[in-house]
Amino acid sequence: MYVFNSLIGIFYHSKLVNSLKKQGEIMLQKGSQAPLFSLPDQNNELINLKNFRGRWVILYFYPKDMTPGCTTEACNFMEIFPKFENLNAVVLGISKDTVEKHKKFAQKYDLKFPLLSDQKSDVCETFGVWQKKSLYGREFMGIVRSTYLINPEGIIEKVYPKVKVNTHHLEILADLNSIKNDL
Repeated sequence: MYVFNSLIGIFYHSKLVNSLKKQGEIMLQKGSQAPLFSLPDQNNELINLKNFRGRWVILYFYPKDMTPGCTTEACNFMEIFPKFENLNAVVLGISKDTVEKHKKFAQKYDLKFPLLSDQKSDVCETFGVWQKKSLYGREFMGIVRSTYLINPEGIIEKVYPKVKVNTHHLEILADLNSIKNDL
């Protein structure tokens, strides 16, 4: 009976975790394998996370192109983009915006890294960044600005939930330098 109850408990816990994950309430954790995905970038080219094995991946999720916070974040990443490249790292931005909107955003701010379109929010949900948000007392679902640092083997090295756009890029650079120095 104990084994049966334990199995039922595990089953319901698993269903709860999967249910919460689908609702975007649980972010992936350090040490987890980063889920593979393919999404179109601003040039409508299909980008597959698997193609970046052997490189560090800075996978950042942001709410919307052309908004003040998202523009600051993207431009800050671009400002130190060569330093990331020197550390064998690639920057990938993901939002629900269309390919066309990403193209305008990338052109306007001369962004050299891929901006991926997740219009159905499948990848956002998988990574747990599609969450309930509130603004002026109104609740809605949206992308919580978050970043995953993924190592060259495809394992999540660090999770940055609810980041601050003004300093986030420098925090990632410092962490990446520190991690690489420890290797």
